[in-house]
Amino acid sequence: MHVSIENSQEKMVCDEALKKLISISVKETLDHEGLDFIDEVDVLLVDNEAIRALNREHRNVDKETDVLSFPMYSCKEEIMEQKGSGIPVILGDIVISLEKAKSQGEEFEHGIEREVSYLTVHSTLHLLGHDHMHEDEKTTMREKEKNIMKRMGIER
Repeated sequence: MHVSIENSQEKMVCDEALKKLISISVKETLDHEGLDFIDEVDVLLVDNEAIRALNREHRNVDKETDVLSFPMYSCKEEIMEQKGSGIPVILGDIVISLEKAKSQGEEFEHGIEREVSYLTVHSTLHLLGHDHMHEDEKTTMREKEKNIMKRMGIER
């Protein structure tokens, strides 16, 4: 499983330790969901200005956000159909604003590393078809996030 990480911003330091944490967060989420056959997930690290432009372009929301997910499949069942197909399974793209992650990490008093890990887990679940638009979906997604973060030893 390959997690491709591209840092396209210059406002925040992005060292190898942070990249490793992102990679582990993706892999732990996929492992938790029983999807060990995924070949690739791409992660793009940006600043607030870049994520605002993407949010405006893809969601018609003209404001910065912390993370965006661009899935290749609509649901986990569709992903499961790819198992054993012999075709590389690329799950999708994650875009994280490191600038926003830093400010949220400070706001929630747990630091940028925990925030980036959480945003990665959250976004990977979105790539798997999970959402939080309705209360029951939100409860399920939050429980999965909590369990994955606990497995990683990163709790609040």
